[in-house]
Amino acid sequence: MLSVTETREIIFSADLLNKMGEVVSHFPDGKQKSALLPILHDVQAEFGWVSPEAMDKVADFLEIEPIEVYEVATFYSMFFLRPQGKFVLEVCRTGPCCLVGAEKIISYIGEKLGVKEGQVTADGLFSYRGVECLAACGYAPVLQIGPEYTFYENLTTESVDQLIEELKNKN
Repeated sequence: MLSVTETREIIFSADLLNKMGEVVSHFPDGKQKSALLPILHDVQAEFGWVSPEAMDKVADFLEIEPIEVYEVATFYSMFFLRPQGKFVLEVCRTGPCCLVGAEKIISYIGEKLGVKEGQVTADGLFSYRGVECLAACGYAPVLQIGPEYTFYENLTTESVDQLIEELKNKN
């Protein structure tokens, strides 16, 4: 764990910097903050999460205050503020999904992977979490897997087992 005075140097790839520049170019001068959401998505795609050091670097790039980046990154649940597994299993935990077993599926995933919600498996492949509505109530319980956000519907413990095995083999 880093102490308060330590920092990690973040180096954005040339490809990421080009993407960030392209996004900013779509906004008028002085309005570069408007590019913040897509840039945070690109940063997360490159690093797997959005660290405080990466947020600071984004703020520098956009010439805004770091708190402006922190406010956005901490507000939206799509941004990961700590390292995640290669595959992030996100299970809908709103009313309709819970009525047909979402909480059972979430609990089962934790048992199957051997980690608690928000933790990463020892092999770095998996993490999971409950999320708000995934807009597939008629096919509940459902989950999505990032970073591509593929949806899986009508989940059972058997279909979760099959999905996890497929993902392990995909690696």
